[in-house]
Amino acid sequence: MKKKALSLLLAMTMVGTLMTGCGGSSTSDESADATTEAAAEDTEEAASDDAEDTEAADSGEAEEEKPSASVGDGSAGEIKVWVADAVVDFTAKEAEQFLNDNPDYAGYKVTVEAVGEGDAAGNMITDVEAGADIYAFAQDQISRLVSAGALETVNPDVIDAVKSENDEGSITAATVGGELYAYPLTSDNGYFLYYDKSVVTDPSSLESIIADCEAAGKNFYMEINNGWYQTAFFFGAGCELTYDTDDSGNFTKANVTYASDEGVAAMKAMIALNESSAFQNGSAMGEATNVAAIVDGTWDSSTAQEVFGDNYACAKLPTFKDGNGNEHQMSGFGGFKLLGVKPQTDDAKLAACDALAYYLASEQVQLDRYKEVGWGPSNLKAQASDDVKSDVALTALAEQLKYSIPQGQYPGDYWSLATSLGDSIRNGELTSSSSDDDIMAALKQFQETCESYAQ
Repeated sequence: MKKKALSLLLAMTMVGTLMTGCGGSSTSDESADATTEAAAEDTEEAASDDAEDTEAADSGEAEEEKPSASVGDGSAGEIKVWVADAVVDFTAKEAEQFLNDNPDYAGYKVTVEAVGEGDAAGNMITDVEAGADIYAFAQDQISRLVSAGALETVNPDVIDAVKSENDEGSITAATVGGELYAYPLTSDNGYFLYYDKSVVTDPSSLESIIADCEAAGKNFYMEINNGWYQTAFFFGAGCELTYDTDDSGNFTKANVTYASDEGVAAMKAMIALNESSAFQNGSAMGEATNVAAIVDGTWDSSTAQEVFGDNYACAKLPTFKDGNGNEHQMSGFGGFKLLGVKPQTDDAKLAACDALAYYLASEQVQLDRYKEVGWGPSNLKAQASDDVKSDVALTALAEQLKYSIPQGQYPGDYWSLATSLGDSIRNGELTSSSSDDDIMAALKQFQETCESYAQ
């Protein structure tokens, strides 16, 4: 049986925790409108919220009680579980079923508390010992949690099963240093193509989509001055942009290859898109006008269905051609919800936590969770179910995630820097008349600034 000592690490919550833990289907309470402004303002909002909480406590105001639920008699001990408030009751119901089905663990009391994926990591890192025994978190926080000693590796008895049962992207997201540290819960955060099939005849090619939109006098939307969306071009062309961190969460190295032939190819494709009469810079279906195609996420599926009606369709992101005629598949960021188990000093409790986490991440529970709150499964069999396959948005996202990269941690300043890079195209500083040297100069400045964030 695995056994690790509990650890306690105080660390400041880093700037730049992005939207990946917030994505979900349109039926979820957690929307993921991945804007640059939201990314840049996370830290300020958190600080403001903390200040308001302190003032409320000092003034005697009662803090709003968060949802929670408990099942089991507690004769063997308590297991604390943190999940988003949208699934507190669902998780408690499933935990009760687990206790009923597994008499060896029937003596445990399972208490489910509402702590969202965006808050769980910060809370765990601040005080591992006081944190939950099992908790859901966004995949971009996994390195911090491992460094803080807040994650036990997945039970060796089920590692092979977990890896074979879930899609490749979610397994990659749950892995650090070759070790599997979490149980995948969802594969439902990322972006893909919504389109009007009466206008767009070939959704697999960006050039074809643009030609159809131009011919019909319709608009194509994509937010090229957003650091989340513009990676579709850069990663698709073969560029890299990731960061290494130390045990305290400090950025130690920037792995950036934007200042390259691949980066120039990506920029040229973005420039060509920007110069199309059909192009509009944006990513929110609800704000789009005269739209025939948009790069957006599952959180806008209901709106897209309303707008396109009987012509509603979805697909993975298209390919694009660079200046040399080479074709590239658009890539970008993907997001996943993961379920982690905290290291325990009691082997019996650790076994119970592992078993419960594996159950909560299992095929049937993922499928039931999808039916109740719309979270897209990472489990392959659940994805292949008739219910999920009939969800064309999730099906398109699942296909796109095969080409996407699980989002890691990025400095807060990266998001505003990426906006500036996109704005250099939007405001006409870089056009189809710009030389390769001019484009490379802009990319070198971008890359050097990215690297400076890790010095």
